[in-house]
Amino acid sequence: MQIWQTGLGAVMFGLCLAPSLAQAEQQTLFQHKNWMVAVNSFDDGSIACQAAVDEGSESFTIWVFQDQSVRLQFYSTDWNFTDGDSADLQVEIDRRGEWSLSNASLTGNSALFDLPDSDKGVKFLVEVAEGRTAHLRDADGEDVRDYPLAGSKASMQALIECSEGIK
Repeated sequence: MQIWQTGLGAVMFGLCLAPSLAQAEQQTLFQHKNWMVAVNSFDDGSIACQAAVDEGSESFTIWVFQDQSVRLQFYSTDWNFTDGDSADLQVEIDRRGEWSLSNASLTGNSALFDLPDSDKGVKFLVEVAEGRTAHLRDADGEDVRDYPLAGSKASMQALIECSEGIK
């Protein structure tokens, strides 16, 4: 893990020195099984960490921003939402009980939901770390998409370390 932390320090130093970027830049920090963890630098000067299960046209991403807020992003090329729309969704990790994602923002190909800064938000992330499959459902409980979570424990640890590095 020490090599990974040294690498993160070098990446963070380089990102902090870079002038405002014309587009987002991404540096992969960790890959394990279904997951990829990266640090992203955006053209507005902000930095965010992400942990993603990416299956090409479908992905589940957990974003952590510099203010330590956490956003879930469910993405599909099959979706084409109107910006400003919202929906009530459900997520269940394995068979541990459903999480309500009330008023998830819909934009383009993504459904976005900000986790509360509370014990509930932490509990959700712990379930992801311990889980095998995330089941995304609509408000009526109908299946929308499943995301494999193999490798999530190590990836959530890498995401935590990345988020500590961008505080």
